[in-house]
Amino acid sequence: MARYIEGMGLVLFLIVLAVIGLFVGALGRLLLPGPDPMGIGATILVGLAGSFAAGLFSWYVLHRHGAGLLLSLAFTVLILALMRASRGQRRW
Repeated sequence: MARYIEGMGLVLFLIVLAVIGLFVGALGRLLLPGPDPMGIGATILVGLAGSFAAGLFSWYVLHRHGAGLLLSLAFTVLILALMRASRGQRRW
């Protein structure tokens, strides 16, 4: 029974990560107008990457123990802008 409960903790953690990534990624895509041809999975990954990068920046540069929503959104928008630049889309 204990293994089942531990397994549910991991599944719940992954679900929460996906929801947070989707929320941050969707807000980041809304803040940067223009076409972004990506699905829900890519939106989740961009949101998680932005949150992770913001957390690293907050830890090493700001010496804080959390990034916060605004910093996560800023890094997500930066990642989206870099993705557009790598594809050759200059119009924002």
